[in-house]
Amino acid sequence: MSIEVKVPALGESVTEATIGEWLKQPGEAVAMDEPIASLETDKVAVEVPSPVAGVMGEHKVKLGETVSVGAVIATIEDGVPAAGAEPVARREAPQPEAEKAPGPSEPVDSTLTMSPAVRRAVLEAGVDPTTIRGSGKDGRLTKEDVLSAAKAKRDGAPAPAVSTPAPSPAPAQSGERRTERVKMTRLRQTIARRLKSAQEEAALLTTFNDCDMSAVIAAREHYKELFATKHGIKLGFMSFFAKAAVLALKDVPAANAQIEGDEIVYHDFVDISVAVSAPNGLVVPVVRDCDKLSFAQIEQAIADYGKKAKDGTLTMADMTGGTFTISNGGVFGSLMSTPIINPPQSAVLGLHRIEDRPVVRDGQVVVRPMMYLALSYDHRLIDGREAVTALKIIKEAIEDPMRILIDL
Repeated sequence: MSIEVKVPALGESVTEATIGEWLKQPGEAVAMDEPIASLETDKVAVEVPSPVAGVMGEHKVKLGETVSVGAVIATIEDGVPAAGAEPVARREAPQPEAEKAPGPSEPVDSTLTMSPAVRRAVLEAGVDPTTIRGSGKDGRLTKEDVLSAAKAKRDGAPAPAVSTPAPSPAPAQSGERRTERVKMTRLRQTIARRLKSAQEEAALLTTFNDCDMSAVIAAREHYKELFATKHGIKLGFMSFFAKAAVLALKDVPAANAQIEGDEIVYHDFVDISVAVSAPNGLVVPVVRDCDKLSFAQIEQAIADYGKKAKDGTLTMADMTGGTFTISNGGVFGSLMSTPIINPPQSAVLGLHRIEDRPVVRDGQVVVRPMMYLALSYDHRLIDGREAVTALKIIKEAIEDPMRILIDL
């Protein structure tokens, strides 16, 4: 008997996905709830679990095809796997060297495009994905590639060649000019569409200021060990800026509001979307109720989202909502930028790199660690005076963190 595998509900307003990878091939054993495919949606990668235990049947759609929620993508058959197929128990067994492998918190090369299942296999097996030749579409790594490499590592032998290696291009002749055409991922298509839509619909404007980071740097240095000991998390810059943004958004409610039709929707809470770089593009998970969270809770939430972004395990719920966005281009070395708002939000704060610059203090030229701040906003809703005021509040709170403590 065949059991149909259908595309599950993908989250609010998401009706389509793309087949990113088949995690099970026809004839292979499948356990109940074991992922058989990875779908790429507008926002996250989603694994499709098997509804029953059995044998992988037919793939009803091809890699790269778009499917709708509820569509049949494969079948699961009764019986046992064909001869030579690896049993589920062996394929999923913990690796003997797992204790020596790097933990999930250690970064994996983000230049590789890997599904959540492949990424987990890499982390659990402790292998270097850049040394493995992928047999999937466009040379992508599959779970089987990782397991084969892990087995070869345990046995002390070189990793076996994959049975269907991706064709390698012929060497370019001297002076030859080459081009490559790669289809955009669904996530990248959505990012492009939303950013262009924001530019077309909103009246975007950016105001700038600079900020002396001396006080925050000193506070972090003084309390970092005590903070880490008590809360089990490092004290970073983002929690300071999140709390400073709360002060600004409470004083300038328009910066925390959004336009819906001919109405303005004001929020009495602050849910901050934090831009995080993921392997397939930029994502913005939401740290909710920042006005009620402690520094440690904000830092923990951001750390958890960063890990989930690297692992490819962010969910729709993680990125739904948000009333304001903070984007930190400084971690990549950006000196200044004009960030684009994240619709339907009306404002975004851009952070940049910290560098020593000469400034005047009390009539004297001194060197201070300075950062440029940028606040992009929708001028349809936020007046220039309000935008400048909001950014000035953030600047003053960072330069004098006591303002955050006494809500000033």
